[in-house]
Amino acid sequence: MTNTASTLRTAVPLDELIAAARELRIGGRWERATRLLESAEATDPRSRARLALAAAEVALESDWFGGTSLAGPRLAAAEEFVESLDGKIADEAHSDIRWDLDFLRLRHGYLGQVRVDGAFRAGPDGKDPDALAALRAHAGRLRGEAPDDVRRGWAEMYLGLVADNLFAERDLAPGHYEAALRAGEAGEAGEAGATGEAGGSHDSGDDLLVREALRHLGDHDHDHGDHARARERWSRATELGARAGTVPGTLSQQLLLAVLARDAGDEAGAVALVGEIARWAGAIGAVTTETQARGFLAGVDPTAAPAAAETGS
Repeated sequence: MTNTASTLRTAVPLDELIAAARELRIGGRWERATRLLESAEATDPRSRARLALAAAEVALESDWFGGTSLAGPRLAAAEEFVESLDGKIADEAHSDIRWDLDFLRLRHGYLGQVRVDGAFRAGPDGKDPDALAALRAHAGRLRGEAPDDVRRGWAEMYLGLVADNLFAERDLAPGHYEAALRAGEAGEAGEAGATGEAGGSHDSGDDLLVREALRHLGDHDHDHGDHARARERWSRATELGARAGTVPGTLSQQLLLAVLARDAGDEAGAVALVGEIARWAGAIGAVTTETQARGFLAGVDPTAAPAAAETGS
């Protein structure tokens, strides 16, 4: 891998370059991560495909946390690079890359259904039922085709998210989250997992799959009134996110801890914490987290059902 950003050409191992871009990505440095990937010149088709996939994932995470709309063209470009690999690399390696691209497309489709006109909108109302069913089938297919347990865990995670946030099937989602949690915990000493507030590609660490599962399991605990269990899960999720380096994700997780502080009557503590979350999120351009934090300060419960959240109750 050669860095071509200046007249000085430096050879860098592809894995190291992508790992550096990943750390910038999950740290909320999306523009820097993109510039790093674009500065690289790959000579073989598989390396070019991996770079394109990494750039698409950066764009998708920027869309999720930063409110941008960058992922569509990046995914289309990655598709071209991945298709160019047909017959050029081993079937196993090709299937891994194709799975990763397909998973990014699932994430992109999911984001388009839960964020409508710039705002989070859960549930099936006003949405095309065929499109929702297609997303569920997409996640189910990815689960069946996953080349390893960690990727299978991320497919399970999205089956849960689709059930929870698109079909409003709250009773079905925890089983998928538990399966995702098992996959992430089993892989902590082995393969890499995925990332992001709503997941990512396989090179990002199992901590983030565990974090994601705990985050959503804790939400169900909170809904059922088991605040002690929610605190246990959300605290561990916050720790894992911080250890993995996800700055926007850790801020959004701390917001849930503030919900518990408010529930316990510590309004001053909750407001102090969320004031800092809003300030930090704004500083790094994580506008969706900043918006949630500002809403919390105005009395909105970010864990409430959509109708209640809209009224601030």
